[in-house]
Parts: sequence; structure tokens; C-alpha cells
Amino acid sequence: MPLIALAAAILIAGFQQLIEWKYGPLGIVGLLALTIGLKARNTLVSGVGAVLLVLLLAPAG
Repeated sequence: MPLIALAAAILIAGFQQLIEWKYGPLGIVGLLALTIGLKARNTLVSGVGAVLLVLLLAPAG
């Protein structure tokens, strides 16, 4: 069981680093808002996080 938790933590940390490297601090803010909103069951916060991530992922133009 601890091995699964360690692997999950490493995977999540790697994903956060990828988002920050590719999309900057705003990507981390969007991911954090989405995660906190989902855990707290707050649709406003999770919606704001989702919109931030969609705006960052959408091609400009």
C-alpha cells in the first residue's frame, strides 16, 4: 500500500511540474483551483480552475 501511495505522489508531482513548466504559474493556479474545488465540492472554484486550464490549453488565434 505505501508503494502505491508513493507512486501516486510521484506521478502527481511530475504532472504539476509539467503543467508549471509548460503553462507557467497560471497553470498551477488553475490546476490547484480545480483540485480544491473538486475536493471541497465547490462548483464555483472548480469551474474557475477548469476555465483557466481551458484558456491556457486553447490555441491562440
